[in-house]
Amino acid sequence: MTQATHRILIIEDEPAIRDVLRVVLARQGYLVIEADTAARGEIEARSHKPDLLLVDLGLPDTDGLTVIRQVRAWSPVPIVVLSARTMEQQRIAALDAGADDYITKPFSVPELLARVRAGLRRSARGGEQTSMLKLGSVQIDLARRQAQRPQGIIHLTPLEFRVLECLARQSGMIVRQRDLLREVWGPDRQEDARSLRVSIKNLRDKLEPDPRRPHYIVTETGLGYRLYTDETSQTNERRDEDGAAKP
Repeated sequence: MTQATHRILIIEDEPAIRDVLRVVLARQGYLVIEADTAARGEIEARSHKPDLLLVDLGLPDTDGLTVIRQVRAWSPVPIVVLSARTMEQQRIAALDAGADDYITKPFSVPELLARVRAGLRRSARGGEQTSMLKLGSVQIDLARRQAQRPQGIIHLTPLEFRVLECLARQSGMIVRQRDLLREVWGPDRQEDARSLRVSIKNLRDKLEPDPRRPHYIVTETGLGYRLYTDETSQTNERRDEDGAAKP
């Protein structure tokens, strides 16, 4: 099914990487817009009103963080960072600036496309909560607070349902630890990381096929957590280096 109505703006100064992204995205039916500087990127963002931005942080005229902040000031459009910067602090800075997701170079093409789809779904939902979740053999109805697998009912606590609800609103995307704590426990508990870890462990014990190697509730070290469902085209398997796209 074509995705031609979805416009994706690539803000990247390296022509070779833009070429790869253009080909990969066009093959999926996306309409691609390109910019090689931060200044041009904001102009294109305002002119074309894209459905998603792919932003490099190392731009020639200014840091990509500036672009993210400027765009975020007037638009809720999903922003996915695509950068060679791998340090945790740099990833955190991008998310704090307003990015929704972060992918490091060299990148896996299937992972990139899955993150793009997740970002577009988040935008299409318009912030509405996803009611039904399917995690393999487990089915969860968030509205009715019911979870079950073929063997029977899974008993989740109200707190565990609230954590799932928060993750489900941005299914496939990174949800910051502090955002989870604020939404589930309240603003006065944003430092209570231990309670969140305990809840995540309990959810994995109840929902994951192998809690020691989580497939659906995935930790993003130093950042937060990501919920994958069957619908979000699960790609949290270890990246295949042979499939990584390199300029």
